[in-house]
Amino acid sequence: MTADPLALARQRPDLSAARTFWPSQIAAGLLALLLFAALAAWQPLAAGRLFVAVATLLYLLITAYKLLLIHRSVRAQAEIRIPAETLAALDEQSLPVYTILIPLYREADAIGPLVQALARLAYPRDKLEILLLLEADDAATRAAAEALPLPPEFRRTLIPVSLPRTKPKACNIGLAQARGELLVIYDAEDQPEPDQLKKAAAAFRACGPEIVCLQCKLNFYNPRQNLLTRFFTADYSAWFDLALPGLSSFRALIPLGGTSNHFRTGALRELLGWDAYNVAEDCDLGVRLCRRGWKTRMLDSTTWEEACGEPGFWLRQRTRWFKGYMQTWLVHTRQPFRLWRELGPADSLHFFMLIGGMLFGLLANPLFWAFTAAWFLRRFERLDALFPPALFLMGAFCLFVGNFAFVYAGALGCYRRRYYDLVKFALLMPVYWFFMSVAAWRALVQLVVNPFHWEKTRHGRSGPNP
Repeated sequence: MTADPLALARQRPDLSAARTFWPSQIAAGLLALLLFAALAAWQPLAAGRLFVAVATLLYLLITAYKLLLIHRSVRAQAEIRIPAETLAALDEQSLPVYTILIPLYREADAIGPLVQALARLAYPRDKLEILLLLEADDAATRAAAEALPLPPEFRRTLIPVSLPRTKPKACNIGLAQARGELLVIYDAEDQPEPDQLKKAAAAFRACGPEIVCLQCKLNFYNPRQNLLTRFFTADYSAWFDLALPGLSSFRALIPLGGTSNHFRTGALRELLGWDAYNVAEDCDLGVRLCRRGWKTRMLDSTTWEEACGEPGFWLRQRTRWFKGYMQTWLVHTRQPFRLWRELGPADSLHFFMLIGGMLFGLLANPLFWAFTAAWFLRRFERLDALFPPALFLMGAFCLFVGNFAFVYAGALGCYRRRYYDLVKFALLMPVYWFFMSVAAWRALVQLVVNPFHWEKTRHGRSGPNP
């Protein structure tokens, strides 16, 4: 791979979010809106019922899909597990060189704890290469990194000031310099389990060459800081301990998390690295891996992160994630028939349910919450007309069973994490969903007016790492 951090956008513009909307997507969207507007002008009741019917059907499919993933995660061998005796028997001299990329921006306070966390990794130091990716104009973080007496496996790498100012652009520069056969990304506040690299190396050795990525589970070391971190922990536990292992059991497409994904470096270079213009570059890369015919599996190892406990920073972080999911959706639906051919029917359905289904629910929820509130508070007869008996039954099923499925996922995720005291907070998750929808609508606006803006998450707000 060349040192060009924008290689994907230049060589495969069809797979990059550098251009947000393609003309065909704009045309299709306008045509759909015009057709619906024409139907609404001619038969407003029929148009309203059509919208409600389609939305209700999607809710039913999303609920069934969520329950299926939960079922698979608890019943199937959903993750790769490396026994302790296998790790103990590893010949350390035969282990491959491992590159760790650490993108850092405005993280001066995190450098010291980060070096301590990485020092706990049980991997031969002469087989480690740790690249601190430092932005050239971030004087405070650079000074903090230069003031530390770093071990020899650490290297400071300057990221020149250029647009877009994103994490994936910095990671691409690190990838071009990486010497390791295997590679992993950690964030500034991450605390991976000490044996994680050994587990990943052993798992890659045991897997076939089609497995080019291993995603570890993420969770938080400050789950009880406040109500928001409790909700965030339930959300993460449901995603990384239930949904993604369920996908792994299907050998299906996995939208990667932003950290603790381990790669075969050669495969990553063949894919031209990350999309520097996608602010959820991890999710996009997971889709591109699958389109290439390669696979991702979940690895039974956890990296501990800091849950964002301040509403303002949480909202900015979620907005960025959802905006990136929207970018990923738009990129990979530019040529839907080609996507179906490359992913195959099963993974195409996973893609549409995971990415499209999540975004639909987040954006549509406020409208249906408003319908429900208006019906209970005022009993508008026009709303009754929108829900004939069959649709009303489907909607009631979604209201009770659908909400139960998502609350149950959060409760079960906390239980499996042994956060027994947090299980009860899953019952209040609809409050959290409201703010998730606010972030999704905020993301939609940003997608149009500022698609590549990376809203920085501040770390170290919960106090010293334990």
